[in-house]
Amino acid sequence: MSQLSDLININLSETTSKVIAEYVWIGGSGMDLRSKARTLSGPVSDPSKLPKWNYDGSSTGQAPGEDSEVILYPQAIFKDPFRRGSNVLVMCDAYTPAGEPIPTNNRYKAAKVFSNPEVVAEEPWYGIEQEYTLLQKNVKWPLGWPSGGYPGPQGPYYCGIGADKAFGRDIVDAHYKACLYAGINMSGINGEVMPGQWEFQVGPAVGISAGDELWIARYILERITEIAGAVVTFDPKPIEGDWNGAGAHTNYSTKSMREEGGYEVIKKAIEKLSLKHKEHIAAYGEGNERRLTGKHETANINTFKWGVANRGASVRVGRDTEKEGKGYFEDRRPASNMDPYVVTAMIAETTILGKN
Repeated sequence: MSQLSDLININLSETTSKVIAEYVWIGGSGMDLRSKARTLSGPVSDPSKLPKWNYDGSSTGQAPGEDSEVILYPQAIFKDPFRRGSNVLVMCDAYTPAGEPIPTNNRYKAAKVFSNPEVVAEEPWYGIEQEYTLLQKNVKWPLGWPSGGYPGPQGPYYCGIGADKAFGRDIVDAHYKACLYAGINMSGINGEVMPGQWEFQVGPAVGISAGDELWIARYILERITEIAGAVVTFDPKPIEGDWNGAGAHTNYSTKSMREEGGYEVIKKAIEKLSLKHKEHIAAYGEGNERRLTGKHETANINTFKWGVANRGASVRVGRDTEKEGKGYFEDRRPASNMDPYVVTAMIAETTILGKN
């Protein structure tokens, strides 16, 4: 194995100017990440300078077998924490050979929202709290849980330390550092309420970059769990019963919200969200009805309510924001398996472009 590790860690720059670009895209389910690598003649920092590339869409549920070619358009570049050096990860979206976005290309739709002059002027910031659960590979049961059994009740696990409370910290810390290395604005991590469940936070990120960064962070996490022999799930309620679900709370502010008088802008934005509650819920992740029950720090899926410092609300406003009269709010409804392109664009569209 040491020879294999030596080969994996070869520093290409010692013998060649060529670099490896790992193209990453989202498959047909909307949650399955795919990737493949190609050789470039030298380092590239501008995604528009990267070549487009095709893949077999019939094998990802995105094209029929008789017309299976789908084209990858490079959109964002990140440093590769696995190959290192000048090698890169490339976040892509997908198009037909004729240049039309395929139906599952939610990035294209989000980019149209974020390029709207009204949205650009408001400089929307996002901070996404991505919760996830680590599973044992062979039994698909949470890491650290007895096989076929249950640990003690919730209470000691949130931000807990110790071998009987924190399960999978090596994976979590490796992911944290790898994301920072890649250039993702990872702002923190913590253990969650259910044992085996963790959270990382991406942001603040502006506009479309929030989606790019979160998807690449998910990709890096999948790769690290692959190495570690574990499985990550973004299911919003991986274990039924008296256990917390997993969400992707989305913190949000605009330029107007961050300036003097911003609290009134925030309240108007929340009112707009309340009027579109059903539409947002429908786009906020599959299986979310199993999580948004009104228990375990959630509001009921059928009810919209907001409050200051209320973690049982649909939308929470922080005490600091209320006190300072400006700042941000947190949409607590998105599920852990939400598409960040969909959620971030929808929030901007409703709050900035939506009419009172």
